Amino acid sequence: MIRAGVSEARQAFQALPGVKAEVQNISAEVTSKVLLNETFTDANLQKAIKSTPFSVLHLATHGQFSSKSNSTFVFVLGDKINVKELHNLFQERNGIDSKPVELMVLSACQTAKGDNRAILGLAGVAVRSGARSTLATLCSVKDESTSRFLTEFYKQLRVTGTSKAEALRKTQISLLKNSEFNHPFYWAPFVLVENWL
Repeated sequence: MIRAGVSEARQAFQALPGVKAEVQNISAEVTSKVLLNETFTDANLQKAIKSTPFSVLHLATHGQFSSKSNSTFVFVLGDKINVKELHNLFQERNGIDSKPVELMVLSACQTAKGDNRAILGLAGVAVRSGARSTLATLCSVKDESTSRFLTEFYKQLRVTGTSKAEALRKTQISLLKNSEFNHPFYWAPFVLVENWL
């Protein structure tokens, strides 16, 4: 697994203080290569994708989708990876390693939301780029609840025989049963796109 994120405020993007906790909490559940803040650069992500065997790519950062490919990107420290670059990274990896990317997680605000020309947003872009499944959000989410949600999601996913869809369902139920996070705002925005197994 590769986990990458930006928690610091940079350029026009607000700080995402929960990203650091999200990345650390997930580390307790899944062994992975970590790129956080100053190490999450375009060059380091490219290197990790090309050299690290992985089946899950987790990006905890700002992203934006538009019908214009120039305006569709994932934010890395000091830069943006646009949709074409993301597609090329996946294609290069697929040429090197026959093992597909099983899951791409985009844990920033509205990463599954698109415009009227392409409603799947960055989640759809990730799937078209070669990821079998993408977990993303339809609307704004809070850092603390997202960290808790995704930590639980990976915990559920590790249970033998559990599909991605079942892990998502159990995670949503877990938050629903927690009085602090039982409002749909905390657990309903997450959607799984493409392969649910």
